[in-house]
Amino acid sequence: MPRLVIVSNRVGPLNDSAKAGGLAVALVDVLRKTGGLWFGWSGEVSEAGTQSELKIEEARKVRLVTIDITAEDAADFYAGYANRTLWPTMHYRLDIADFDRRFEAAYHRVNERFAARLRPLLEPDDIIWVHDYHFFHLGAELRALGVENPIGFFLHIPFPGPEILTAVPRHDVLLRAMLAYDLIGFQTHRDRDAFMRSVTEEVAAAHRLDDDTVEFAGRQVAVKAFPIGIDTAGFAKFAVSADARAHEKRIKATLAGKQQIIGVDRIDYSKGLPERFRAFERLLELYPENRGKVSFIQIAPPSRMEVDAYAAMRRNLERLAGHINGRFADIDWTPIRFLTRASRASPSPGSIGRAGSGSSRRCGTA
Repeated sequence: MPRLVIVSNRVGPLNDSAKAGGLAVALVDVLRKTGGLWFGWSGEVSEAGTQSELKIEEARKVRLVTIDITAEDAADFYAGYANRTLWPTMHYRLDIADFDRRFEAAYHRVNERFAARLRPLLEPDDIIWVHDYHFFHLGAELRALGVENPIGFFLHIPFPGPEILTAVPRHDVLLRAMLAYDLIGFQTHRDRDAFMRSVTEEVAAAHRLDDDTVEFAGRQVAVKAFPIGIDTAGFAKFAVSADARAHEKRIKATLAGKQQIIGVDRIDYSKGLPERFRAFERLLELYPENRGKVSFIQIAPPSRMEVDAYAAMRRNLERLAGHINGRFADIDWTPIRFLTRASRASPSPGSIGRAGSGSSRRCGTA
């Protein structure tokens, strides 16, 4: 059987899904079944960066291999091009996208270095599966190193049409790089069609053969939609676990017969959190019979706080929560509680998911 080689920005953990994001959880289920190699960033920065010694961990049939990046790459590749340029653009938020040549250069550099470090680990029969917006260029870099293995790519976030994508400088380079993959997967047919329109309108030598195939540079690339859903069995199992029953008892005692609305999302402008807060405020305003009877807990672990848009969102949510509580709270009732840490009473955002049937979040994780 061919070995599966997965590449993603973050790797693992295999045994503690509560600490993993949606993408990682989705991939864990696959690797537990098939075994294989999982390659990516260690999550650490060092002076050696991508030249660092390989960090290797063996877990049953799975081999985790990671490398560091430099502080400069963390700032320009990860926080910069990936999360200040690509993430907002892919989510149709050009108003907060940051286009900087330094960020773009770092993105190319890191993709090239990851390909160079992965190349010696590959075997002739490996099937390579690359994930998400951090590695649009990785397939092309592997091809440049002579890798002829089948390489697939899956995007865990939306993909915009040319009306949005063309705002990105040298977007045509990005599109051509993606066409080095043999199979490109998206979460929805809309995303697939948006990619197809972008390719056929912006890459002169690309020709769409049918709904699922594009021809470029003498190669045919399959482009398909693979909708991802939540692991319903996992949620059902968690709901009847001893931990869940203990938390349920604790929460019921705290609520004292009141109703509770619970949201669990990381802080991100793609989640609609400010709109959710304002909607709850509107509920209390228009239907005052809910005052004192219904509370809202939003569990929102912070992420990417080094990116200005995320730090500003956290401040805005704190301000909104304070405003709502100041307007409606009573001595024995707090309308909204905003927790910026993972709660013990629930799984972390995206922590129960499955690839192929998988991650629970439409807008992906980093």
